[in-house]
Amino acid sequence: MSEAEGPWPHLSGRMDGDAHVLPVRVYYEDTDFSARVYHASYLRFLERGRTELLRAVEVAQSDLHAQMGGLAFVVRRMNIDFLGAALMDDVLTVVTRSKEMRGASMILAQEVRRGEEVLVAADVMVACVREGRAVRIPDKLRAALTLPDR
Repeated sequence: MSEAEGPWPHLSGRMDGDAHVLPVRVYYEDTDFSARVYHASYLRFLERGRTELLRAVEVAQSDLHAQMGGLAFVVRRMNIDFLGAALMDDVLTVVTRSKEMRGASMILAQEVRRGEEVLVAADVMVACVREGRAVRIPDKLRAALTLPDR
């Protein structure tokens, strides 16, 4: 059994149609003095969702960086709506899907949910870079994240 397959495959979430779904539990360290999730903690949850989406389509960011001359993704822009508050011990899901693919960037639509309730909605533009310059997203990744009807 490979490291990616186990022994804890559920830690990476799962694909559900065109979306990746990642469970996240809220810990004390994620909260502010009121036991509600601190706004910056949602950014970490969203980052985990983007990372695990890549892992789910069999593209590890560390492999991209090591095998493609330092290729990396950086957040270029984020539009985020805080719609509700999560509390300590809540189990949340981070839902991530590809929304738009461009030459050197892509926009991912993300939500943090508690059950069916959307607590945070974000559109995140990430740019593909190497040595500080934008480069075309690798074809393998582009194909993995682009649905046939898009």
